[in-house]
Amino acid sequence: MPPEPSGYLFDLDGTLYIGAEPVPGAAAAIERLRRRRVPFRFVSNTTSRPRGALAERLRRLGIEAEPRWIHTPLVAAAELLAERGHRVIAPFTPVAALGDLGSVALAGGVSDHPPAANPDAVLIGDLGEQWTYALLQEAFDYVLGGATLIALSRDRYFRRGDRLAIDAGPFVAALEYATGGEAELVGKPSKAFFGGAAASLGLAEVSKSIVMVGDDLWSDIRGAQEAGLAGWLVRTGKYRADALEISGVVPDRILYSVAEVAAEGGAG
Repeated sequence: MPPEPSGYLFDLDGTLYIGAEPVPGAAAAIERLRRRRVPFRFVSNTTSRPRGALAERLRRLGIEAEPRWIHTPLVAAAELLAERGHRVIAPFTPVAALGDLGSVALAGGVSDHPPAANPDAVLIGDLGEQWTYALLQEAFDYVLGGATLIALSRDRYFRRGDRLAIDAGPFVAALEYATGGEAELVGKPSKAFFGGAAASLGLAEVSKSIVMVGDDLWSDIRGAQEAGLAGWLVRTGKYRADALEISGVVPDRILYSVAEVAAEGGAG
C-alpha cells in the first residue's frame, strides 16, 4: 500500500461541490483529514468570488473552512503586483472578488474608475458573459501601450449546469494572439501558484507526497505534476473519459470522487 500523503490541495467546483450541491462524501473526507491532523488547503481558479465568500459557501455545505485556507489567483496576483511594484491595474474580472487584490489602484476595465492612460498591468479573469467587444478592445489597447498582461486563469472550460461553458483561457489566448505577446499566468496551472499553495501547508518540503485533487486534467493534474506534486483526478465535475484518453495526461490516481480520499482501508 502506498504511503499516506503528507498534505492535500483540493480544487473546489467540480471536486468538493458541483454548482450548489456538495459532492457526496466530500465533507466527510475533509473531516477525516482534520481528525488525522493531515494539513490541507483549498485551491481554486475562480475569480468571481472573494475568499470570504468561498469559505462561507464551503461551510454551508458542511465543510469547515476559513478564508486563509483558500488559495486563489487573486491572492497570487496581489503578491505578484506588490513584488513588481505595479500600482495601477485595469481589471477584467468579476468585481465581487477584487477586494482580495489589496490596496492597488483600479482604473478602467470593469472598475468604477475612469480608464487610465497607461495602467501598469491588465488583469484577465473569468468575466464570462460580461465580456464585450469594447472590453476586449480596451484590454488590447492597454497591452499595446505597454501594460503587463496577467492571466488569473487559462482554464478552457468549466461545468455549468448540464453543459460545459467557456472559461477565461480562450479570452487570454485571443489577447495573446492579437498583441503577439504572452500573458503571465498567476493561477493554476502555474508552478508559482502550486508552490505558494503547497508552501502554505507548513511542511518541510514540497514534493510528490503532497497531492492535488481535482477534476481538470490540465490545470489541476498536469499543473500539479509539473510543480513536483502528485495529481489525483476525480470523475466528477468536468471529467470526461474521452478527454482523458487523448490528453496525454497521466494522473497519479483516478478516483470516482473526493469521497475516496482518506477512506478507511485506502491509501490517503
